[in-house]
Amino acid sequence: MKTLYLFAAALFPLLQPVQAQDTVVYGCTDPLSSSHNANATVNDGSCNYASASVNPDTSLTLSTLIDETSGLIMWNGSLYTMNDDSDTNLYRLNPATGNIEQTIAIPGTTNIDWEELAQDANYIYIGDFGNNANGNRNNLRILRISKAAIESNSPVADYINFTYSNQTDFTPSGNNNTNFDCEAMVVTSEYIYLFTKQWVSEETSVYRLPKTPGTHVAQLQDTFDVKGLITGATYLEDKRLVVLSGYSSLVSPFVYLLYDFQGHDFFGGNKRKVALSQSFHQMEAITTTDGINYYMTNEHLQQAAIINIPQKLHTVDLSEYLQNYIDNLASLPGALGQAGVMIYPNPTGDVLSIEGPDFLQGLGYTFIDVMGRRVLEGTLEGARNNIDISTLATGTYELMIAGYEDDVIKLGIK
Repeated sequence: MKTLYLFAAALFPLLQPVQAQDTVVYGCTDPLSSSHNANATVNDGSCNYASASVNPDTSLTLSTLIDETSGLIMWNGSLYTMNDDSDTNLYRLNPATGNIEQTIAIPGTTNIDWEELAQDANYIYIGDFGNNANGNRNNLRILRISKAAIESNSPVADYINFTYSNQTDFTPSGNNNTNFDCEAMVVTSEYIYLFTKQWVSEETSVYRLPKTPGTHVAQLQDTFDVKGLITGATYLEDKRLVVLSGYSSLVSPFVYLLYDFQGHDFFGGNKRKVALSQSFHQMEAITTTDGINYYMTNEHLQQAAIINIPQKLHTVDLSEYLQNYIDNLASLPGALGQAGVMIYPNPTGDVLSIEGPDFLQGLGYTFIDVMGRRVLEGTLEGARNNIDISTLATGTYELMIAGYEDDVIKLGIK
């Protein structure tokens, strides 16, 4: 039997008797924060951070064929990017050299303003939602292309069309004068989330829409003041980590780290802005596979005869800011972990979340205390579950899910 100790055994010995419920303390739980509260047991998103900056480890000039690189993903060991104006090709790049290794035409499509790439297990998504010209596009859409079709050299796109739930005025706003531009997108197991590029407010808003073809309304979820223009996003669902790319109105690039949030409340956890020490590099895209090492691209930028920055591929190491967090993320054991099941937070308070594939629906769960007693049982209602455990006293428990009895999860309840 594989047992995973998700909370320090020193704090919750196996033979410790059940104690009375302690009071949950909300506060900043990140030790890297200037406002860290060592007594906090639940992260309330209140962490503050000192100014920080990072230098790219490498920077490689890219081919002029992709001088408007505006999206980036890593798939099967290669990087993929595209241009944001008229070009309807995807480009597969060698991550070590930046060289183009394959050009993939997407027939039957047009590029009004492609701005972002994202992916899930089966599809690549192209965000044709750039809207900075007048802020009044009525044909915003996301192209969805099967990875299997790309591998068989027969890519065909279907379309996810959408409008914004809170956009009612479509009067032309003029160039770069709208809060309904968008260049950043992530795809989860259920939805697409958009992060807007708000030229007026320099905030970003998150919108959610289904990831199935058709016509949808992107529903506003939240807004956060990033004090800049967001241009790209990358997401590791199992690590509860989103990193945004962007730049200021003076083209000073940055990344925004969003982590230790619950569910898809991206702004509910830690929020840290880290400057990139490359002035006038218009960073347009970002991707990672491990949450530590990132690839980023900037498009060609020329302003009169003074500034002429070529398109580049950068590697950026964010271990100084994220290694501690990722090292302390406990992965689930055995088949549950391999299936992408997430159980959080741990230690927990009154509510425990269990998320994963659809097969979770209908499975039974059991909490067992240190005396071996079954103290709470129930049935998972779907792929996303919030279980009320407020009746359980402080202590250590084992959680078992029916059909996965070998994968016992050790929980700390505060």
